[in-house]
Amino acid sequence: MEKQIFIYGDYSYEYFLIKQSRKTVSLIVKPSSKIILKCPVGYKDEKIQKFLKNKWHWLEKQIKYFKKYKKNTLSKEYISGESFLYLGRQYKLVVEKSKEDKVKLKYGRLLLSTTKNTTNKKYNKKILQNWYSERIVKIFKDEYKKVLKTFNYDFEPKLITRKMSKRWGSFLSNKKIILNPKLIQASKECIDYVITHELCHMIHKKHNTKFYKALKNKISNWEEVKEKLELRFLS
Repeated sequence: MEKQIFIYGDYSYEYFLIKQSRKTVSLIVKPSSKIILKCPVGYKDEKIQKFLKNKWHWLEKQIKYFKKYKKNTLSKEYISGESFLYLGRQYKLVVEKSKEDKVKLKYGRLLLSTTKNTTNKKYNKKILQNWYSERIVKIFKDEYKKVLKTFNYDFEPKLITRKMSKRWGSFLSNKKIILNPKLIQASKECIDYVITHELCHMIHKKHNTKFYKALKNKISNWEEVKEKLELRFLS
């Protein structure tokens, strides 16, 4: 990965260049505004510059979007009108007074019922986080069992969740699979990819040719899914 500078008019962008065995050029802007350009080995610099110039409008739009998204994420108030991610979709939060505390999905909305004042941000946050925790346990367990059936292992690694700043999942040598709880925001396709990735490490410890061959046998388009996951959710 090489750090490069792209200058267009009065604008200057720092980006990371990755040359690899591929046929197409890919441009990714992560939520942290980190720019990554992937291109075939031997791709000429002038072609890269031309590609970036053609993508300038999209590039600037993505950077502005993620800056706004990051600001909104950091300033969540847990009141009606805000949006929250769940299984790859954005849901608008609707807070309503009720005789019981609960959360449910209905008509594309996240309905939060509370016994307290609807503007009690701290209590709303607690209710919503409890709901997410319950969904994490159920969804991860269901997807894990589904994916595990595609492997012929005579041992079932223990599934646990743990907050990780830079990883979606991990396989421990003592036969444990760890999933980042933030994965509940991603689609089931992405969750299954991470689970499959970690289960492949049961046999292939390192990210070598054999590992990626095993991964591709399980998920033929794993690179697309990984890119989708990183582009949408990874900072």
